[in-house]
Amino acid sequence: MLENVDVSKQMDKKEAKELLDSLDAEISALQRKAKELGIPVMIVFEGWGASGKGTLINRLIQPMDPRGFRVFSINKATEEEEFHPYMWRFWTKVPGRGRIHIFDRSWYGKVLRDRVDHEMTRDQVACGYHDINSFEHMLSVDGMLILKFFLHISKKEQKRRFEKLEESPETRWRVTKEDWKHHKQYEEYLRAYDEMLENTDTAWAPWCLVEAENYQYAAAKILSCVAEGLKAQIEKVSIAKETPAAGTKAEHASRLRITPLADAKLDRSYTKEEYKKKLKDYQRRLTMLHSELYKKRVPVVLVFEGWDAGGKGGAIKRLTQCMDPRGYEVIPTAAPNDEEKAHHYLWRFWRRMPKAGHVAIFDRSWYGRVMVERVEGFCTEQEWQRAYQEMNEMEEELAASGAVVIKFWMQIDKEEQERRFLARQENPEKSWKLTDEDWRNREKWDQYEAAVNEMIVKTSTHQAPWVIVEGNCKYYARIKVLRTVVNALEKRMK
Repeated sequence: MLENVDVSKQMDKKEAKELLDSLDAEISALQRKAKELGIPVMIVFEGWGASGKGTLINRLIQPMDPRGFRVFSINKATEEEEFHPYMWRFWTKVPGRGRIHIFDRSWYGKVLRDRVDHEMTRDQVACGYHDINSFEHMLSVDGMLILKFFLHISKKEQKRRFEKLEESPETRWRVTKEDWKHHKQYEEYLRAYDEMLENTDTAWAPWCLVEAENYQYAAAKILSCVAEGLKAQIEKVSIAKETPAAGTKAEHASRLRITPLADAKLDRSYTKEEYKKKLKDYQRRLTMLHSELYKKRVPVVLVFEGWDAGGKGGAIKRLTQCMDPRGYEVIPTAAPNDEEKAHHYLWRFWRRMPKAGHVAIFDRSWYGRVMVERVEGFCTEQEWQRAYQEMNEMEEELAASGAVVIKFWMQIDKEEQERRFLARQENPEKSWKLTDEDWRNREKWDQYEAAVNEMIVKTSTHQAPWVIVEGNCKYYARIKVLRTVVNALEKRMK
């Protein structure tokens, strides 16, 4: 592909100046309109060393309001970033609605440098492309405009630029031994770049190849593509805002005949004596395992969902009682704030994922998308329908990075919930736990039950299973959670 690109394309300075001046005014206006409509934008620059990424990024941002954009220079991962899944550091840099984030190199580094240096197998490279396409697709369908530029120069031109930079003491530092090493590997990188472009040039995030040997031509092409991309996205969003949303179907339960919640045996129980004995044993084992997983740098993600008063808090407390508080975090999930609403719904959860050797315990989670947001109409049907695959793919990435992922659904019946509500109401020390919203949610029990059944069937996977915890007996529920975690960690440690 790249071998056939004519890198000698030129544009004279006068013609370029006239075009760029008009594009500057257009991009400035388009940035304001994108902000007004809440359109998030990601602009990616990849390409050869010395191809002019920094210079061209600087030219692109000249007409922009600096309060509305940010530039990220992606270098070698820090120690903190190495302790997280690969895509974590990019999810944390995703722009909010109405903002523009520009990347000088990006998430493509792994499938380029590691690919050429033979640090990745073919299967790992394929998984890398899958994760990248998944990441970009999730953001795109959520309204993100993604523009990707690949700056291409010949091997001869790259050598000329390196030598010119080395001539001056002020620019010599910009050329490193690694740059010359990559120059010697030009043909290998050419094949890797071709492969990358072929595997990640998608309808939702296409590549724009930029012939970058002539600055005026490259700048004009980049600004033209940005202007066209912004105009198209603004038109798309404007039309969508003017078009009335289709009505949501009233009933979805018939889609899925499998009802895992109905199979829960809620009469299971332990006596107080049995509970105390088992609690002591499992907590002792978990204490040792927590230390071991820290030594072996294994991250753990535990998700707790369930009915109101289903016992999530009690189960989490028995887990954490025996763990070093420096090695875990309990993350309560409430309704998203304004900043969180301005991002993709998974953004706030990616930010809280544990680093290697640590445990993240989510008291409610990203599954609110297909439960509360679905039932209460806080998102569209299209949004919650595609969320199943998005959440599966996120959990697959976590597992592929070495994480143990377990999801608990705390199941009680409607009669037990009412009993617990009334007990809380009568107890001054616990009455704060009961809200009017709890009673309102109870009135929609059947709708939530249908949503939960569909959620469990569609998102219980080998790498991130759902465990239904029979919770009418709190003693039994707490022990089942502990036993599940201990068994999973012991299996992993072996």
